[in-house]
Amino acid sequence: MSDFRSPVDVFKALADDTRSRVALLIAREGELCVCELTAALDLSQPKISRHLAQLRSNGLLTDRRQGQWVYYRLNPQLAPWVATMLQEALAANADWLAADVVRLQAMTDRPVRCC
Repeated sequence: MSDFRSPVDVFKALADDTRSRVALLIAREGELCVCELTAALDLSQPKISRHLAQLRSNGLLTDRRQGQWVYYRLNPQLAPWVATMLQEALAANADWLAADVVRLQAMTDRPVRCC
C-alpha cells in the first residue's frame, strides 16, 4: 500500500462487516474470485463486487485476470503493519469466519487456478 495511506484510511476501508470478511477470507485463502466470495458470504454478486472495488481503490487488494475469472489477493505492497494486522485479526477471529469458510469449502464448482 502506498505511503500516503493512513491508519484512518485502512480502518475506514475495513470498518464494514462485508469488507472485513472479504479481506480476511482473502488473507486466509491467498486469493479468491467473486463467485467464491459470493458463495462464502451468501451475498449477491453486485454487493461483493462493490466491496471489492472499494478495497481495491483503497490499495488493500489487487486483482489478476485468468480467462473469464478475476482473482483478488492482498496487495503485496501493503505496509508491513497492515499485513500483520490482517494476519493477526484472521488468527484471532476464526470463529467469526467459520460459517463463511464452511460455505466456501462446500462450493462444488470452484474455478481452477493455473498459477
